[in-house]
Amino acid sequence: MTPLLEAQVAIPGRLGPTDLTLAKAGLVALIGPNGSGKTSLLRALAGIEPGSVQVEGEQLASAPPARRRALMAFLPASREIAWPIPARDVIALGLTRPDPARVEALIGLLDLGPLADRPVDRLSTGERARVLLARALAPGPRLLLLDEPLSNLDPYWVLTVVGHLRRIADAGAAVVVSLHDLALLDRFDEALLMDGGAIIARSTPGELLDNPRFASAFRIAREGFGWRPLG
Repeated sequence: MTPLLEAQVAIPGRLGPTDLTLAKAGLVALIGPNGSGKTSLLRALAGIEPGSVQVEGEQLASAPPARRRALMAFLPASREIAWPIPARDVIALGLTRPDPARVEALIGLLDLGPLADRPVDRLSTGERARVLLARALAPGPRLLLLDEPLSNLDPYWVLTVVGHLRRIADAGAAVVVSLHDLALLDRFDEALLMDGGAIIARSTPGELLDNPRFASAFRIAREGFGWRPLG
């Protein structure tokens, strides 16, 4: 069976030589302390940096633009948008061809109706986050790379977005999410732990939390139902 994702990537000074294979669809958490290389890995997997990335056997770099959008979508951590264009038009930018019904479906999914015709540069950071997520979801990609998609969202939207991502993964996509809130780990199928520009551990979330490398990377340890700092 062809893996959904097969990549060999590196970014000098930021990301060491990394081989990553995702054999099948699923919801994958990418965790690690600040500066560990999470964003660099996502950018490399998105083809923004040099490297070899195949999605279901197709080389991302050689795919035509429309096909590339169908294979992969990347949501960067930045929520800044300088253009004063309506939110619905931002969502439509993610499509491979005009599809007003798809745009309206995403507006409904993320409860963007009251915001759809407002300029995105006048929305709050959390509202822009939902608009940009809708743009990433628009083409229905096989691989979805999301850099801190839950940042700036209130608790309702954190849980709601994770639920949407779960359904997308269950429908057959690989969804890789850079995550800071460790309390959400149990909602993911798999977790990748990064430190020093490398993936240093990979397992189910439950196993990873008990891995000594987790404690070493984050400098925390479990204490009751919470955490305590080490050192």
